Amino acid sequence: MVETTSGIGNVITNTGLVEMAMAYSRSRMLCAAARLGVADALGDEVRSITFLAEKCHADANALYRLLRALASLGVTEETAPEHFRLTEFGKPLRRDQPQSVWPAVVFWADFLADEWSLLTECVRTGRPAAQVRDANIPSPWSRDPEAGSIFRAVMGTAPAEDYAPIAKAWDFSHAKMVADLGGGGGSLILAVLGLNPHLRGMLVDHEASVDAARSRFANEDPSSRCELIAADLMQSVPAGADVYMIKHVLHGRKDEDAVTILKNCRTVIPQNGSLLIVEFILPPLVSHADPQLEGHLMSDLNMLAVTGGKERSEREWRTLLEAAGFMQAGLYPVGGDNLMVRDVGIVEARPA
Repeated sequence: MVETTSGIGNVITNTGLVEMAMAYSRSRMLCAAARLGVADALGDEVRSITFLAEKCHADANALYRLLRALASLGVTEETAPEHFRLTEFGKPLRRDQPQSVWPAVVFWADFLADEWSLLTECVRTGRPAAQVRDANIPSPWSRDPEAGSIFRAVMGTAPAEDYAPIAKAWDFSHAKMVADLGGGGGSLILAVLGLNPHLRGMLVDHEASVDAARSRFANEDPSSRCELIAADLMQSVPAGADVYMIKHVLHGRKDEDAVTILKNCRTVIPQNGSLLIVEFILPPLVSHADPQLEGHLMSDLNMLAVTGGKERSEREWRTLLEAAGFMQAGLYPVGGDNLMVRDVGIVEARPA
């Protein structure tokens, strides 16, 4: 049993289990700072609480208490009584930063945290939060007019080089056209095209995601070899590629919907083509504590609460593939220390 003196209050002995139960506090602090626009109000200056309270439309005393707590995390720094500035660590909370984390903080600490708050009922019923929520209480997704753009800012918008380990884990030398299905902002297809100058590509996603990616593709060199195509994968998959990639899409789907998408892939893939499913691959047994595996299993519960999907084991992937007319042809681990891709695997499938 782990003993610690950190955390909120001192009513009971703060064991490791209780510390886990209290872990939401940092998330909610960051969410409040993001939603209030604290980092943008601070900018590059030292600002008084009075100034910040006016800019953030907040109670001055309550805002001071939040900024003081953020200073203990290294996000802000109190330079004089009731005067704060943003640290280098906190700077990505600004919305005007090139690598701003503001959308990701709101995505995880507001939108998804709201759905995780219903996890008990999700487990009780086996249904996602949207189906167990009180119909009279709208979700943050429906209340926020920026929800769609926040989602798109989080999905597939990392630098292409972050996805290089995936592009290196499978041999694209014999491919001619690669389609990235549900590719979001295009990071993966840009990484593949960048490392394989002989390839042409397709980025396939919903129209809003494709439109959001256009400005990026206009400024990156491999994009001249990539066509942007709007499509709903549940309805159809565009023909013309000999390799289809689908990364972190099927884990967000129930088995029957995942099979529908896979069947749509099977309809258009040539007999000598390959389908590359890039996902976490769960082990058949979890017999001991494993911090590395914890993230994958957290993702599994995230899918349960948010989408109704699931993370799957190799056996489960094989079952889905066979139901859609594919056979598993290989399993390729993705190496490297980059948190964006660490521990994902590539399940290669070919037409049965």
